[in-house]
Amino acid sequence: MANKNFQLDIVTPASTVYSGEVQSFTAPGVVGNFQVLFNHAPLLSSVGVGEVKVIESNGAKLLFAISGGFVEVKSNKVILLAESAERSDEINIDRAEKSKKRADERLASKDKSLDPDRARVALYRSINRLKIASKK
Repeated sequence: MANKNFQLDIVTPASTVYSGEVQSFTAPGVVGNFQVLFNHAPLLSSVGVGEVKVIESNGAKLLFAISGGFVEVKSNKVILLAESAERSDEINIDRAEKSKKRADERLASKDKSLDPDRARVALYRSINRLKIASKK
């Protein structure tokens, strides 16, 4: 059977979160999830807050919580440039719960100096992290 793997790199401003050969990559595009397999057509897409699913060359499944960015697919190489990315088994649940609580409190407050859009995004990111962490 021919090799149907391709190179995947998940990169954040802080570090390379993942680099390796994979069978499949699924990301939360801003207009819906999309999957990349071997010999996928070239693509450049923005991604939102959500779950990235990776099937490694050995068949192991990895999940990542991401908070937006861009994906480039070209010549059997995929690069995800993410604002942030965390593997499901590395998410600090206590920190995510505290972040969710803070965002809930900010949204419930009547403080006029509060940016409600920023608070909603923080809430959505923390909920996403908690959801992904529960799928370990």
